[in-house]
Amino acid sequence: MANSVEIAPQVLRTKETGLSYNLPHWQGAALLLLLGWLYASILTHLVLQWVGPSRDPNFEHGIFVPLFALFVLWQDRKKLQAIPPDPSWAGIPVLALSLLMLVLGILGAELFFSRVSLLVMIAGLIILFQGWTFFRAVLFPWAVLILMIPIPSLLLQQVTFPLQLLASKMATVLLELVGVPVLRQGNIIVLASIPLDVAEACSGIRSLLTLVTLAIIYGYLMETRIWLRIVLACSAVPIAVAANSFRIFGTGLLVQYWDPEKAEGFFHIFSGWLIFVVALTLLFALHRAIAFFVAKNPERKDA
Repeated sequence: MANSVEIAPQVLRTKETGLSYNLPHWQGAALLLLLGWLYASILTHLVLQWVGPSRDPNFEHGIFVPLFALFVLWQDRKKLQAIPPDPSWAGIPVLALSLLMLVLGILGAELFFSRVSLLVMIAGLIILFQGWTFFRAVLFPWAVLILMIPIPSLLLQQVTFPLQLLASKMATVLLELVGVPVLRQGNIIVLASIPLDVAEACSGIRSLLTLVTLAIIYGYLMETRIWLRIVLACSAVPIAVAANSFRIFGTGLLVQYWDPEKAEGFFHIFSGWLIFVVALTLLFALHRAIAFFVAKNPERKDA
């Protein structure tokens, strides 16, 4: 009997759940193939939305998110390897939820729902085979993957139009402060030469989404204090809004004092890149300022 136990494949069980772990390689490979079959078309369309010919300019940053998540896992590999597996049956309902979301997303032609189901599926597999302790250890790289999934168009439109109005208002105020006669009608800024239409592409949603993603990545790489990482991520929103408003303000000055045609073409594209670089610089400067202030006040307790 002892010999048969030694010859049999080693299968370990937890006392709490009675669930096996140390999945054989062939079963793990089969599981990956099954996941690939389930999500092949979904992942293909997602990648094409990042880098394909008809890519969505609002989510071109999505390609960097899974690479960053993999980097975080690689950096924490020793800590993760030290966590003993503690499989939990709680992963089963999570997997069932992910399959339900996948079916509903496919039937309803809702890409966001079916894409998010992949993240839920990954969470369920981790909990099922590795346990809650391991899942908590990889919670950050798992959660950051949500940034790679484009926001549904309906929700994006609900955010974009208020940003258009806000950018128009702030740019109008700045133009009035420097003595430029201007009249705002909704998201249209009327100047003496031509009206400036703050279109959806000029709402700043593209720079906002990209800057928030970069702020999270920058905070993780350059800062160890959790509270400061959160501050940097949150500060990316007002910085992006202010930077976009200043871009529209600058475009208004070009139109008023130089050439109305400068509102389009090279100068319009170049100003977008320039203002984004300025926004990144402001984010870095904010980090340095907060770090300097905290260094000057050592009695503050860091997270």
